[in-house]
Amino acid sequence: MSELSVNNLHLDYGSGASANPILKGVSMQLQRGEVVALLGPSGSGKTTLLRAVAGLESPKSGSIQIGERVMFDGQRKLEIPAEERNLGLVFQSYALWPHKTVSDNVGYGLKLRKMNGSDIAERVKTVLGQLGLGHLGERFPHQLSGGQQQRVAIARALVYNPPVILLDEPLSNLDAKLREEARAFLRELIVRLGLSALMVTHDQAEAMAISDRILLLNNGKIEQQGTPQSMYETPDTLFTAEFMGSNNRLPARLLQRDGAQALLQVDGGNVSATLRGGAAAGDAKEAVAIIRVEQVNIADTPVENSIRLPLATCMYLGDRWECVFRNGDDSSVLRAYARQRLAPGEYWLQLPQEALWAF
Repeated sequence: MSELSVNNLHLDYGSGASANPILKGVSMQLQRGEVVALLGPSGSGKTTLLRAVAGLESPKSGSIQIGERVMFDGQRKLEIPAEERNLGLVFQSYALWPHKTVSDNVGYGLKLRKMNGSDIAERVKTVLGQLGLGHLGERFPHQLSGGQQQRVAIARALVYNPPVILLDEPLSNLDAKLREEARAFLRELIVRLGLSALMVTHDQAEAMAISDRILLLNNGKIEQQGTPQSMYETPDTLFTAEFMGSNNRLPARLLQRDGAQALLQVDGGNVSATLRGGAAAGDAKEAVAIIRVEQVNIADTPVENSIRLPLATCMYLGDRWECVFRNGDDSSVLRAYARQRLAPGEYWLQLPQEALWAF
């Protein structure tokens, strides 16, 4: 039994002729103990989908079911209000009461549910201990770091023992260094407690690190879904390939094709590539070549399946150099990683056939 099931969900903003469709028939499942990330660019519908599950947005049609309870059914005109869905919510802003202590913030919802005071104290103590906040119960939000405030928001969502926890950009308010630490903490916590979680993010690295499965949304529809590894290594569409990872995009001309293999003409020479997503169907001659930056190999001498380009510049990233190659101002840019700074000059850039995708 799925913890969460969404079927053919449609949602519009506005009505009549001015209606703006946001969700266009989205269906998804969340299994018990699974973490699913809703990933996509701004305006793709990921936050709207999360809010619809939470009961904060009213869909036009479709259905939402949590466990065995139907929360929304457009055909039956059934819609359970947000406060009766028993979901844990972690907002982007954390939304902590500034005048209440950590313990009071975490236990506030239980107090509204008229739970016994001693039971509230016990539940709050337990969840704060699980998140490493047991010693901060009497502090106020302004006395906490950003990472600690984030944990308090998570504790408040977990204190109900909800079947599903919803996370809306939970790490976006943290600086880059703290985000990496919080990412590891959040993944470890979810696994340790066996949580079922639906998380919205626009950061593909965050989605891959935390989730078991990714749903990539594009213009209100699911573009592709799968494990982080499958989404990264075997994208079905050009949109998925470009959104996942750091890429080189090269305009190409299809010279020859043989099943899934193709010979492409790109800036700097001819190379063999792998066709993906029904690329260059029929008599089409134009294509787009995509290769991850880390897949490009740099050589001083000619190597198999390579093109020759001059070095434009190198940028130091700490653990490696990112080198930019360009053949004139109007040509395509090709980026690659190197272990040390390269001397000016021309280099052979190997583009492995299996990693060079043509769409």
